[in-house]
Amino acid sequence: MEIKKLKLTFCGGTGVVTGSNFLLETIPATPGETVRRVLVDCGLTQSTKLADDLNWNPFPYDPKTIDALFVTHAHIDHVGRIPKLIADGFQGKIYSTPPTKDIARFMLDDTASILGHDKEHDLGAIYTKEIINKAFSLWETIEYHKPFDLSPFTVTLKDAGHILGSSMIEFLYNGKKIVFTGDLGNSPSPLLKDTEPITDADYLIMESVYGDRNHEDRAERKILLEHAIQDNVKRKGALVTPTFSLERSQELLYEIDTLVEEGRIPLVPIFFDSPLAIHLTTVFKKYPEYFNDVVQKRIRSGDDIFLFPGLTSTLDTDQSKMIPRMPNPKVIIAGSGMSNGGRIIHHEKSYLPDPQSTILLTGYQSLGTLGRLIQEGSKTVRIEGETIPVKAHVVMIGGYSGHKDSDALVNFVENTADTVKRIYVVMGEPASSLFLAQRLRDNLGIDAIVPQQGDSVELPC
Repeated sequence: MEIKKLKLTFCGGTGVVTGSNFLLETIPATPGETVRRVLVDCGLTQSTKLADDLNWNPFPYDPKTIDALFVTHAHIDHVGRIPKLIADGFQGKIYSTPPTKDIARFMLDDTASILGHDKEHDLGAIYTKEIINKAFSLWETIEYHKPFDLSPFTVTLKDAGHILGSSMIEFLYNGKKIVFTGDLGNSPSPLLKDTEPITDADYLIMESVYGDRNHEDRAERKILLEHAIQDNVKRKGALVTPTFSLERSQELLYEIDTLVEEGRIPLVPIFFDSPLAIHLTTVFKKYPEYFNDVVQKRIRSGDDIFLFPGLTSTLDTDQSKMIPRMPNPKVIIAGSGMSNGGRIIHHEKSYLPDPQSTILLTGYQSLGTLGRLIQEGSKTVRIEGETIPVKAHVVMIGGYSGHKDSDALVNFVENTADTVKRIYVVMGEPASSLFLAQRLRDNLGIDAIVPQQGDSVELPC
């Protein structure tokens, strides 16, 4: 009997959390047989900078030969190299859910604006308005659970529960299912539906951001947020929280809205100081059907879940510059989430030296970022060439992570333990990926490996 095989190449997203990029291609069984090549994600690799230098290196494949790109979600480490892909000759189609396409437009435009100030690379030929417009002329949308024919594959998107519109990409080929998880949400989410279970995968390519550790109890995260705000008010300081413009900002607004409505925190000025996050919130309002049942019920009752007394959204730079002049206590929500750019660094420069103030970290902080240094307890940090003492209270709430923790990842795999032949553990720092792979081997008896950058493997189908 003829044995069909696929070739899977790990072009990014190995050994690091960012830079997701995987190539899946058919292996011809007979001479002259057409080869189908598809990509899953095409993201920026990020550490100390928005885009590390290696992002401008050539792709390890010829973009002209790629038939399609499937996007799991719109975080920039999953979509940020799409302009380069197109500049290098990609002419295929791009597929995702409708919210992912809408969000990606804002994310790529914002990234183009930031990278436009980069003096080290010639970005004029990559992050141009024309190339970004071309990307969206090639971009088509697929709803969850609607099988899509891309012969010889049948492709189905399932809800990953990570951010609005995030997907797991399931490829059915010759009766076998190959599932790319993308990033898996930390369910239950305040806003989103739970990650869908996968029960019949033959091969799984899965993330491992928190593969070696667990979050606080999810039920505690709103209590911890409540206490952080209350304590800051008592000290009459500024609570500054670096937050990701996409999903984390909207979750925080929703949680604070609930705390305000229930009278659990004092009414203080709250500044939403992220133009990108403000724009993205309009996309969230466009897709209420993607929220969980509790949130949908609140919306139907007439509750604007992203607006509450005391909230001021500061789109303009001049408005942002006025925030330090406003008296304490106050809350400042600003990007970026790892303090590696954006308006947050100006606020941290102002308030890190203040022992009355609070820096609230609510998400993953990559190695080498300012956020990671603050998280690890550095007594001083460098911001815009200046040495800044860290005297503010530093509070971390891991339960707000958008990623499943180690136990939840193992539980996710357990649903498909009877069918899966091999798991490739990716998108994590080496210690995290290796720990998770070992847990899967020890706890579930599954063949789990951690590939290296550039590795190619054959998948018998």
